[in-house]
Parts: sequence; C-alpha cells; structure tokens
Amino acid sequence: MLRRIGRLDRAAYEAVAEMPTPQLDSLLRRISDFADFSKPWLLVAGGLALFGGANGRRAALTGLAAIGLPSFVINQPMKLIGNRGRPRRTRLGVPESRWVRMPSSTSFPSGHSASAAAFAASVGRVLPGLRLPLRAAAMIVAFSRVYTGVHYPGDVVVGATIGSLLGRVAAALALRRP
Repeated sequence: MLRRIGRLDRAAYEAVAEMPTPQLDSLLRRISDFADFSKPWLLVAGGLALFGGANGRRAALTGLAAIGLPSFVINQPMKLIGNRGRPRRTRLGVPESRWVRMPSSTSFPSGHSASAAAFAASVGRVLPGLRLPLRAAAMIVAFSRVYTGVHYPGDVVVGATIGSLLGRVAAALALRRP
C-alpha cells in the first residue's frame, strides 16, 4: 500500500515538473521563498493587529498561535519520524529556472504548507470574510513547494491537513475566550 502511494506521489510530482508553464517560474519561486519563516502570515497578522480593531487583534493572535503549533509539531517530531528525503529535482525533471534553495530538513511533512493552512484556518474562523482569500494564498504557497521541487505532493497534503486541524484548534480556543 505504501509503495503504491509512493508511486502515485512521485507520478504527481513528475507531472507538476513537466508542466509547460515557464511564465509561472519566477512568480512561484518568489512566493515559495517569501513564505520562509511564515513572512506572509506575520505581515497579515501585523496588518490585522494594527487596523482590524478588537476582532483583528484576536485574529492576529490566533493566527500567530496557530503558526506556532505546526512548527512545533512538524519541525520537531514529525520530520524526524517521517525521515523522508527531499526530491531529487534534477533526476525528476524540475527545470532549474524553478529552483529555490533546497532545505536541509527532511521532506515529510511540509512545514510551509502546515503553517500556511494553520494561519488560514484559524484566522478564517475568527474573521470569516478572510477565509477564502487566506485559503487561496495558503494553497498557492503549498503548490509552490511542489512546483519549485522541494516537496512531493504528499508532503504538502499531509502538512496542510495537519496545519488546518491545528488552526481549527487554535481558533476554537480563541473563540471561547471573551
């Protein structure tokens, strides 16, 4: 079963690598790089805290807490347990024009995808009007990690799923407090 999933994951990775979309290379490479250290989410949280009133401040704090949860859960135990090597971009056909710096950590699961999904899920629960734009932004970040060749699609799906669940937990806790 795991071998079959691994083959499907690799086939999906290679399909993305073969996409004839050089016009996206620069944009998705920049997005992937910009998402390092949760920069987009920190900027959005800062904007919400400054200009969003009491609900914006609550959403910003919830989002920041939500980013911390997957960082702790994924970047510590899960990456060690998963111990999946990074994709070999050259061998698997990812054009060099798409490349970002290859992280030194293991591949499974994607921390970028987890943080993006956690922030989107948590802030979207506190401020429903931001739910769709934040989810779209999180999906773009997650896809950029596969497109630039640093993650297999399964890494991204699992990371985003874990992040979304942890983001919902953070939002549920925040919405309980007056």
